[in-house]
Amino acid sequence: MATAPATLSLSSAALPARLRVGRAGPAKIREIFMPALSSTMTEGKIVSWTAAEGDRVSKGDAVVVVESDKADMDVETFHDGIVAAVLVPAGESAPVGAPIALLAESEEEVQAALAKAQELSKGQPQQAPPPSDSAEPPPPPPPAAAPAAAPAPVAAGTKGIATPQAKKLAKQHRVDLAKVTGTGPFGRITPGDVEAAAGIQPKPKVAPAATAALSAPVIGAVPQAAVLPPVPGATVVPFTGMQAAVSKNMVESLSVPAFRVGYPIVTDKLDALYEKVKSKGVTMTVLLAKAAAMALAQHPVVNASCRDGKSFTYNSNINIAVAVAIDGGLITPVLEDADKLDIYLLSQKWKELVKKARAKQLQPNEYSSGTFTLSNLGMFGVDRFDAILPPGQGGIMAVGASKPTVVADKDGFFSVKSKMLVNVTADHRIVYGADLAAFLQTFAKIIEDPESLTL
Repeated sequence: MATAPATLSLSSAALPARLRVGRAGPAKIREIFMPALSSTMTEGKIVSWTAAEGDRVSKGDAVVVVESDKADMDVETFHDGIVAAVLVPAGESAPVGAPIALLAESEEEVQAALAKAQELSKGQPQQAPPPSDSAEPPPPPPPAAAPAAAPAPVAAGTKGIATPQAKKLAKQHRVDLAKVTGTGPFGRITPGDVEAAAGIQPKPKVAPAATAALSAPVIGAVPQAAVLPPVPGATVVPFTGMQAAVSKNMVESLSVPAFRVGYPIVTDKLDALYEKVKSKGVTMTVLLAKAAAMALAQHPVVNASCRDGKSFTYNSNINIAVAVAIDGGLITPVLEDADKLDIYLLSQKWKELVKKARAKQLQPNEYSSGTFTLSNLGMFGVDRFDAILPPGQGGIMAVGASKPTVVADKDGFFSVKSKMLVNVTADHRIVYGADLAAFLQTFAKIIEDPESLTL
C-alpha cells in the first residue's frame, strides 16, 4: 500500500514554501501558483491532483501533491472556492511561481475562470489579428544596402610595388611577381598575394580578444559539461527532480577549493560497543554520527561554513547530515543537535528520518539544515573513498569498512586489530590542514575509547 506524502501546512510560518494564491482580474478568480518547497527548488512536478475541476474546496484542504527536488508534499489552499481549471495536469512540471490552477469563488465566476485559463494556455503576449482585405498592402521593404565594393586590384604586370616580405616569399616559392595581382593599398603586392599565387592556404588568424580570453582564466568559474551526441542504441532518461538537484549541487561544489585528509582508526572497542547496543536499535551509523558531533564540539571551525566567499559562518548547532541512498536518488536526513542527544534517542530519531526519506515525506528542515555530513559505505565492504563536499558546509566525512590489519605497537610487537580509514573533504577557505588534522585526532580518540558515547 502506497504511503501518503507529507503534508505541507500552509499556515505554519516556519515553513519556507507556500501555495501562493493571487487575484486574476476583476472577477473573484484566484491563480494557484507552484510553491517553493525548498530553498533549491526551481520547478516542481505535479504528482497528482487531490481536487478535480469542479470540486469545491475549503481553506486548509489539500488540493495537489507536488514533487520537489527532495520530497512529495500535499499542498493546501488558503482560500475557499471552486477548482475551475487545472492548468498543469498530473505528471507535468512547472517553474516555481507559475500558475498551476484557477480557483473561482462562486459558480458565477467559473466561466470567467475557464476563459482566463484559455488565455493563459495561449501564452502572452497574444498575436495581433491578421490585416483585413481592405487594408492597404504594406510598403515593400527597403532594398538592402549594397556591400561596399572591394578596391579594384591593380592590373597584373605592374613591377616594383611588392613588399619586402612578398619579394622574399616570391623568390622562395619561385613566383613571378609580374604575374601577381596586388590587393594591398594602391595595388601593392602583399605576402598573402604571393602565397595565393603559389597555391598556399592562408593560416587562420586568432582574434586578440579570443587570445586574451584563452590566456586569462576566470577565477571561480565552474566548468560546464560538454553536450555529447547520444550513443547509438542507447536510451536517454531525463533526470528526476531529485537527480537534477543532486547534479546541480555537485557541479556547484566544483567552485569550492576543497582538500582531503585520510586517517586510520582502530575500531576494536567500537565494534565491541556496537555488539552490546545493536540489540537496542543502535546502528553503527548513529555511533559514528555521535562521535563526529562530539569531535565537532571541540573543533567548531570544522562545523563552520563559507556561504559568500568573504566570511565565516560559525554554526551554533551541530547537525549531522547522513547520506542515504533511496530509490532514484540520494538524500541527507539531518540529525539535529547530535552532540546533545544520547545514542538511544539519536537511533530512534534516525529510524524515523530514514522511514520518511524512503517515503519521500521529509520536511525541508529535515534535509537542508546539516552543518557537517557523514557518508558511510563500510557496510558494502568499501575500504576507502572520497566524498564530494556539499555546498554550504565545511566538511564531509567518508567512512570505509573496518578490516583486520596487522599492527605493530611501540615496542615492536605485532598484533591483528580492526582498522578503518576515514577521509574528510573540507573547504580550504575556512578549514586548514592543521584544523582538520586536530579534528581527526579527536575523532579517533573517541572511536578508540568509545565509552564517552554512552554517557
